[in-house]
Amino acid sequence: MRILFLGDVVGNSGCSKIFNNLRTEIKKNNINFVIINGENSAKQGVGLTEETCNDFFNSGVNVITTGNHVWDQKEIMSYIDKESRLLRPYNLYEPAPGNGFKIYKTNENIKVGVLNLMGNVFMKKCEDVFQISKKFLKNNELKKDYDLLVVDFHGEITSEKNAIGHYFDGNATLVIGTHTHIPTNDARILKNGTAYQTDAGMCGDYDSVIGMNKENSINRFLKEDSNKHFPAIGEATLSGVIVDCDIKTGLAKNIESYIFGGKLKNTL
Repeated sequence: MRILFLGDVVGNSGCSKIFNNLRTEIKKNNINFVIINGENSAKQGVGLTEETCNDFFNSGVNVITTGNHVWDQKEIMSYIDKESRLLRPYNLYEPAPGNGFKIYKTNENIKVGVLNLMGNVFMKKCEDVFQISKKFLKNNELKKDYDLLVVDFHGEITSEKNAIGHYFDGNATLVIGTHTHIPTNDARILKNGTAYQTDAGMCGDYDSVIGMNKENSINRFLKEDSNKHFPAIGEATLSGVIVDCDIKTGLAKNIESYIFGGKLKNTL
């Protein structure tokens, strides 16, 4: 069983790369299940739309996770209630539309739990992520409630992501960070068998400032003439990880960073 997780999809550049290449990449890499973080996939580079979500599903995506930009396109608030394959952070203050955790069955009848969490440091206010995680693990158990568990931790700082990885070690198949849009070079299997990488990176144009037009972004930092942030439009790189899963234990056998196309050095 192989899972492909792709980091934050940014604007039209990232979307096009997925629409045009994902099915080929799934076949080439023998992927059984695909999860992407889609919270920046709208053409404005923030939020996501129903149309884009449907295009992702038609391209081979099984589940879409999100983060702090989940409600930036207001139409998604009604769509998320009827689309179980789209998740929002589990620890958003309730009541909130949609779900932050779901269990999905693969074509091989394997139950994959996907948990979408959001960090507390430098992020929009949400419930304490460690207390929420403690409650979650008390009520949900690997190999009892699901065969595999993937945790998308959408957070700003590496220490918080690192800590949540160790907290779930042995109780999740994969803990993967999202949000900062830069892939970290620390893919590994933790002591108790959970695959981990601090940040998956993004699916977008890396000739940019985290996916946004670089000249405009620099001008904003210089406090000179600039426009509202807008995405870069060059060729995108797909960034994420591929995990080989042990169905017997629910843990990981191997994790590899995945880089395809665009400006970054390609792997796999």
